[in-house]
Amino acid sequence: MATVDLTVDSFGTTVAENDTVLVDFWAAWCGPCRQFAPVFDAASEQHPDVVFAKVDTEAEQQLAAMAGITSIPTLMAFRGGVLVFSQAGALPGSALDQLLDQVKGLDIAEVRRLAEEQAGEQGGHQHDDEPSAQEAVQSAADQLNALHGR
Repeated sequence: MATVDLTVDSFGTTVAENDTVLVDFWAAWCGPCRQFAPVFDAASEQHPDVVFAKVDTEAEQQLAAMAGITSIPTLMAFRGGVLVFSQAGALPGSALDQLLDQVKGLDIAEVRRLAEEQAGEQGGHQHDDEPSAQEAVQSAADQLNALHGR
């Protein structure tokens, strides 16, 4: 499967409507990003059940800021609409495959339950309908901040 380019308008929908989404935040001027791109593309061919998405941080500065991106490349993995992994730095192919196996092996119901608990502790709001792009991006940023103690 080919990778898809995400924008601030398509981010929330992509994360909300797909079971597993791996997002690569990158920039053309970034050497490690250019080195990681073929690894990311090869993994997209090996894992057709995962949406592989890319965010050009230069073209999508607002989205990168909302997601709290401070270093690139940064990988984010979403399962069931919930951020389950975020790490700056490129991964070798074998580590990326291991990460994907772990993410795909997560119990979506448990992931959502834990996310709701975390949102409740942070004073978050539950929505019965699908999140908007803004809500999904903000949720990712909130989850990142919680992971990093901000």
